[in-house]
Amino acid sequence: MTNRQFWSGMGMGLLAGTAIGMVGVPHRKTNVKRTVGKAIKTVGEIVENASDAMGL
Repeated sequence: MTNRQFWSGMGMGLLAGTAIGMVGVPHRKTNVKRTVGKAIKTVGEIVENASDAMGL
């Protein structure tokens, strides 16, 4: 397994976990779709920054 494959899998796992976690949260007056979208965008940026820092 290469470093790139590892981080790609790690990012996908984080995205899936975040999405599943957000669906399981009790519904409040906030828009769940918007919250999930923001979380996915943030996680994607974190993964991208980490891979850039590692030189991948």
